[in-house]
Amino acid sequence: MKNIVIIATGGTIAGSGIASSYKAGQIDVNEILATIPRINELASIRLIDFCQKDSNDITEKDWLGLRSLCYALGCDKEVDGIVITHGTDSFEETAYFLNLTLDIDKPVVMTGAMRPATATSADGPMNLYEAVALACRPKAKGAGVLAVFADTIYSGRDITKTNSLKTNAFDMGDVGMLGYMRDDKVYMQNLPYRLHTYQSEFARAEFDVLPEAGIYYVHTDCDPQLLAWMLDRYDGVVIAGSGSGNYPKAIQEVIENYEGRAKIVRASRLLEGSVFESDVFDPLHKTIPAYRLSPHKARILLMLALAQGYEQADLDRVFELY
Repeated sequence: MKNIVIIATGGTIAGSGIASSYKAGQIDVNEILATIPRINELASIRLIDFCQKDSNDITEKDWLGLRSLCYALGCDKEVDGIVITHGTDSFEETAYFLNLTLDIDKPVVMTGAMRPATATSADGPMNLYEAVALACRPKAKGAGVLAVFADTIYSGRDITKTNSLKTNAFDMGDVGMLGYMRDDKVYMQNLPYRLHTYQSEFARAEFDVLPEAGIYYVHTDCDPQLLAWMLDRYDGVVIAGSGSGNYPKAIQEVIENYEGRAKIVRASRLLEGSVFESDVFDPLHKTIPAYRLSPHKARILLMLALAQGYEQADLDRVFELY
């Protein structure tokens, strides 16, 4: 029997109330495990209460703490896999950060819920059961950070929350899913292509703090002075552009006239498609294209790269690579 460690961070899966009105992170995960007696047939389980937070309150300090804890567990010969319960609102950000920075190849599977533990037909118990089942399987080893929701397997790089109500609230856009769960059975269809976890150049880097980066959202008549302020305030700025990372001429002028140290990444506010270099919107090549990364994931990669002291050429390289 496999030895699986569950790291609890709070979220809706540990929420108390009804689906339309609840507080996250109120229920001990042991209480949820008690409602899934068959989970003990899958593995010997140990629970670690890391924190009890609404995922909107998860911080970069929490990311670093989770990374250290997962690494220690990954080095423990008595541990075969790790499951992390997490709120859904910032789920994809934590997943991507760990996917880039964990120097382990043991299964790491994240899950959560859209309905609180006390709601009618709570979805958390089944998600947790399937996450533990996936963490037990050899197919999850060396696959990077994975996630399970509503019988579906996602990658930590591409998972995106796309719905605020449904239990199948996540998607991977035009990439498609990695596979499916049927109770404790794993049906993998694809594996992540991008570098991750132990393959990542950030996996062995040390981070006490991360550089500061912000996201500037492009919309009709967006304020160029706000972007100028952000460039003076932060180490890096990600532009959540329209279309394929586009923006008004007033924003382009701010970028072209900026001579400071902050690095600028062009991402898109759209779910699907990609952002490439643009001779129209960035003829001076002062920005880094984010390709398929969402603005909030591009921010994470930017902070990690800046923490390594990377300049423009290396930033171009890592955004194309990761």
